[in-house]
Amino acid sequence: MVARAYTVAFEGVDARQVEVQCALSPGVPAFSIVGLPDKAVSEARDRVRAALASMAIALPAKKITVNLSPADLPKEGSHFDLPIALALLAAIGIISEEAVEGAVALGELSLDGTLVPVIGALPAAMSAADDDRALVCPHACGAEAAWVGAARVLAAKSLAAVIQHFNGQSPLAPADPGEVREDASGRDFADVKGQERAKRALEIAAAGRHHVLMIGSPGSGKSMLASRLPSILPPLTPAEALETSMIHSLAGMIDEGGISRTRPFRDPHHTASMASIVGGGRGAKPGEISLAHNGVLFLDELPEFARPVLETLRQPIETGEVVVARANAHVRYPCRFLLVAAANPCRCGHLADANRACGRAPACGEDYLGRISGPLIDRFDLRINVPPVDFRDLTGTLDGEGSASIAARVATAREVQTARFMGYNGPRVNADAEGRLLEEIATPDAEGQAMLGKAADRFGLTARGYHRVMRVARTIADLDRSQDVRKPHVAEALSYRLSGYSD
Repeated sequence: MVARAYTVAFEGVDARQVEVQCALSPGVPAFSIVGLPDKAVSEARDRVRAALASMAIALPAKKITVNLSPADLPKEGSHFDLPIALALLAAIGIISEEAVEGAVALGELSLDGTLVPVIGALPAAMSAADDDRALVCPHACGAEAAWVGAARVLAAKSLAAVIQHFNGQSPLAPADPGEVREDASGRDFADVKGQERAKRALEIAAAGRHHVLMIGSPGSGKSMLASRLPSILPPLTPAEALETSMIHSLAGMIDEGGISRTRPFRDPHHTASMASIVGGGRGAKPGEISLAHNGVLFLDELPEFARPVLETLRQPIETGEVVVARANAHVRYPCRFLLVAAANPCRCGHLADANRACGRAPACGEDYLGRISGPLIDRFDLRINVPPVDFRDLTGTLDGEGSASIAARVATAREVQTARFMGYNGPRVNADAEGRLLEEIATPDAEGQAMLGKAADRFGLTARGYHRVMRVARTIADLDRSQDVRKPHVAEALSYRLSGYSD
């Protein structure tokens, strides 16, 4: 007789169904797990045996074989403990086979039978909903999994509670979703003194999700500006919040089941490895670019990042997804983020200051910024110089414009874009538009086209640069509440494109 339970194995943000088969057969007593288990899954037999022993449940003196099907799919993680235990309990007649087969289970077992929280409860709940099954998980994962309203989530504190539920002795109540977390950073653009051009550029970037490169001397406020960008971005839509939270669930970053509507802001250190930025490592976990999905990725001290790490960003910036290739699988993660980068003009940082510039100028700046490849620079829509702030601005009593008023303009522009791309499969903001669609929505008027053509000839804009100027001009027109892209919009877009660097 073969008893079955169901769980999932994770491939990127996708949760693939795994059938846990348990068979008892005559022979030398043994407990084996087959089906490409990793070390954590293989050790489940000891945790399951100890957990059952703590409840005075004796295993039969038979050969116990657990097969994880499909057998050619790698199985990783301790969340296989609970489904293995349930399949075994069904095989020895402790619980009903039909009840177990109607649920997807995941959870790690402690030696006393307590259920320990695991990662991936949210995508597991999505998979359970697709299969029209309930999800059984540890109590600490219930609030997270319950955000998938289509799945019935049963969160238990111990294996004994799960057994009592399936036997009808003490049914588990469905879990409730966790609270929506609010942004508690308190960062506001009103704190930024001066730097009006930089704030305008970030407003445009937020409105159309355009990538930004800021170059300026140390202490000019680049990091301060970037950290306040989420305060002017519109909240995540329910669909975006679920998308983003599924990635964070796989990374174990959801606390107490709370899902945030604030867009993520990730700022990895420049010593970060390639696997930590783009994803990979043990289990092919999501990297920083995926954790920043639907939010902001801030790379401070851009030239200090290892060049191979920076070059890996080129394709994800264009496609909005990254594929982590492994010998036995290709794991795909979404990574549609707004890239903000900051750099000093040279190693000493004072190239533009005649009183403090080093003796190697301008070669100092050329060598330092030369670490950033031309193809990567070409992918920045907005390039701005951030000059030092005058002390008079710092000591002034007037505050800058607050995030609330800027966010209102950004939200209005985003609403225009949402209506514009309604019915299109893929584009959400102006930065996503390409091909014929881009020509339809962003072709300037006659004067604007003439200006853009002259700039392309004079400064040698690449085809990518040309189209990125059109996208930025379209966003500026949206902020200006203009249906048409006109010459002033093109002029402002070009001023950001050609600032600091030329293509």
